[in-house]
Amino acid sequence: MTTTLNSFETAGAANLEEAITEAITEARTTCELNGSDSANCAVAWDIVEELQAEKSDQQQAKAKKNSLENYCDRHPASVECLIYDV
Repeated sequence: MTTTLNSFETAGAANLEEAITEAITEARTTCELNGSDSANCAVAWDIVEELQAEKSDQQQAKAKKNSLENYCDRHPASVECLIYDV
């Protein structure tokens, strides 16, 4: 198997859907070549599952932001959004 989860992690949030599609394609190919009971097949589908979980986590994180967090995303230099280490 040529692809690892680390190569998909560098894709970024914008390309996460593409990474999932590529991982599914590669998992199917891996399973066809090595058999559906092989360790490589299981690893390939684990990668797909991890990517889908990451997408779900990102969607949930966006939905849970409060109004201050949304404001700070748009205006990070605002006084209300500054964080000081004491």
